[in-house]
Amino acid sequence: MVIIGVDLHKRTHTLVVVDPAGRQLATRTVPATVAGHLEALRWAQGWAERSWALEDCRHLSRRLEADLVRAGEAVVRVPPKLMAGVRRAARTRGKSDPIDALAVARAALREPDLPVAQLDGVAREIQLLLDHRDDLVAERTRVQNRLRWHLHELDPGNEPAPRSLGRARVLGALEDQLATLPGVVARLARDLVARCRELTAQIKELEGELAAGTTDLAPSLLALQGCGVLSAAKLVGEVAGIRRFRSRAAFAMYNGTAPIPAWSGHERLRLNRGGNRQINTALHRIALTQMRDPGRGRDYFEHRRAAGDTKKEAIRALRRRISDEVYRRLWQDELARSAEAGLKDAA
Repeated sequence: MVIIGVDLHKRTHTLVVVDPAGRQLATRTVPATVAGHLEALRWAQGWAERSWALEDCRHLSRRLEADLVRAGEAVVRVPPKLMAGVRRAARTRGKSDPIDALAVARAALREPDLPVAQLDGVAREIQLLLDHRDDLVAERTRVQNRLRWHLHELDPGNEPAPRSLGRARVLGALEDQLATLPGVVARLARDLVARCRELTAQIKELEGELAAGTTDLAPSLLALQGCGVLSAAKLVGEVAGIRRFRSRAAFAMYNGTAPIPAWSGHERLRLNRGGNRQINTALHRIALTQMRDPGRGRDYFEHRRAAGDTKKEAIRALRRRISDEVYRRLWQDELARSAEAGLKDAA
């Protein structure tokens, strides 16, 4: 069994083949095109037993990964930090595409439990919709900030209340107010009001699509106290398939809720500031909601506080507890979808 490590770029992919001992056997560079992917597959057929290791940089690796999986190849994803660590430990000095590809292959040899690549499904569609919504929200915020400066110039001290420029009633009142005002500033303000209205409509439409998709994909997750549509969509999109995590502890380490060992002579743990910060933020929002509303989350938080934890320590403990519950519910939804698919195939 050989491993083919791949260093990926927008225009080229560099492949390096290593044996089970990590010795380099061959190298090849192909174009980052469909024809180049076919060339890589034909070249790899020189080794009957093989697997592929791709550096996990999704925008660069997604198309090659999908082509390999469709061709029946075994593919694993290597996090960039693992590849970088192997490269620093190697005897070869410098940095080049073959050196990076060799480091990817050797990292795959050292780490037996790397995520296995699979074709993108509905989870990626939810992630794309959510990312587009976030972009529109950021654009609307910029438009609203410019609008507020124009309104301040036209009528100082009479601007709309904070966080109100997304409401149709407020925007309608501004349109009526600006309709009779002359000058360039008023004209620009009218254009910005219209843009705010347009962006708000697009954002609400996307939220409707996210609500429908998330309800079908993760109903158990949505039933979790404090987990709204946007938090559930963020979790589903960023997790990208719960099957790639072998345990709830691995999931907690991935999202940064598991503490990091930091002891010598006596046991001690420190805060994990790494992990997927998008998932960590979604878990934090759920934790804050559970702390505010009556329920098991609030009871657990108060129990930790009574046991001597600071407020921050109690929140971290609650966030880890929520991580375990999210892991369980995502598995529950995954198994329900698999059972439903099996029934459809049987029919």
